[in-house]
Amino acid sequence: MTSAPALTALALALGLSAMPAQAQPQAQTDAALRAEVRQLREELAQIHAEIAALKTTAPVPATAAALPAPAPALSIAAPPGPVMAQDIGAPDPRIKPRYTEPDAVPVSAIPGGMIVPGTNTSIHLYGYAETAVVHDFKQSSSPDVFTDLMFQPLDNAGGVTRRTQFSAETSRIGFASSTPTPAGIFKTTVEADFYSYGADNRKLIRLRHAYGEYGGWLIGQTWSTFMDVDNLPETLDFNGPVGAPFSRRAQVRYAFGDAGSSVGVTLALEEPADQFGGPSANERFPQLIARFDKRFARGAVNLRLLTHEKRSPTESRRGYGVAIGGSFKLSPKDLLTGQFTRVDGDIDQLYGANGYAIDASSGAITFDRNRGLVLGYAHFFSDKLRANASFGMNRGKHAQTADNRALREVFFNLIYSPIKNIDLGGEWVLGERETFDGQTGTLSRLGLMGRYSFY
Repeated sequence: MTSAPALTALALALGLSAMPAQAQPQAQTDAALRAEVRQLREELAQIHAEIAALKTTAPVPATAAALPAPAPALSIAAPPGPVMAQDIGAPDPRIKPRYTEPDAVPVSAIPGGMIVPGTNTSIHLYGYAETAVVHDFKQSSSPDVFTDLMFQPLDNAGGVTRRTQFSAETSRIGFASSTPTPAGIFKTTVEADFYSYGADNRKLIRLRHAYGEYGGWLIGQTWSTFMDVDNLPETLDFNGPVGAPFSRRAQVRYAFGDAGSSVGVTLALEEPADQFGGPSANERFPQLIARFDKRFARGAVNLRLLTHEKRSPTESRRGYGVAIGGSFKLSPKDLLTGQFTRVDGDIDQLYGANGYAIDASSGAITFDRNRGLVLGYAHFFSDKLRANASFGMNRGKHAQTADNRALREVFFNLIYSPIKNIDLGGEWVLGERETFDGQTGTLSRLGLMGRYSFY
């Protein structure tokens, strides 16, 4: 709508434009101007009257309250109970957002591992690349690269003198996982290396461990429950000293109590067949093993019991085993370890034992009663340098000409770790084999090792 001042200006402009262009007498001109002014005033008064009339008759503009209400938005009733000030603007707990920013980044339950995206499972890849160099100063006819004192040539004859061998077969790779559940942690481990015993089996992949753990149960293949892994001395030689149980077996194992407790009791059923294909076959019962562990502030001790069966086409015989092991920390830099084992008729459960024999004609089973002892001492000069000395012995009782009456070995090594993931070492090994008929064979060996670990 045009305002009053604007209409007045318009009327004056129109009136002025209507004046004649030629000059007129002064009196006539003044009269004409006054008449035109009166006319303009009358027209302006009329315009003002029309504007006033429009103001009184025009509809009142709609207010916000009179405007039509918008369509109601979709809403969810507030939760029951009084609405508090802190509840204003809070999300309704019944509404599930499409995406929620996590409060924190998940952390792997396995040191050095990672979380599988979209799950709560931690996975971890570990292992090492290792190369060993072995030089024998005396004869060696063993099919193995590493020490195999049970087959050392007798009377220093029948073998190769001053032989040097290289091997990377003991390199290994492993995979581990950990998944939390309402009832505890579920774990899995699969590990392999490239070491297969014997000259004809070199550089073949070999399954070491494959098992799962949950709620105290372990099912799969791993170290035998009869084996004391923690108290084996550290050697660069892959086989280590004779005189201790050294076996991986498929098994079902249950550990009672809390894993973090200082006392542990374990029962296991394990694969009964000979690990290296002995003459016994078709065993009816698995090996049964019971174990007790106790940890102290400065060490640990364990007691292990074993029963097993050997079977021929005409006879079945049961053997037994007992072992005790432990460790003691002399100081923060000095550690003693040791274990004693006695086993009837099982070479797999006592490294270096004669085991048993089956008469080919009658099927009669004869057990040897082997006793083994392993002692170890470790000294840590620093975080980068350590040394180990160990002794292993195995003695047989059953007198057969081809069997070993006694096996004795000593190991001395020095290991240097320039950085966390690298171990470099050298080791001297001396050994002696003695048979029941009085023959002997001696071992003298220098070993070097380089190992790069990833974990």
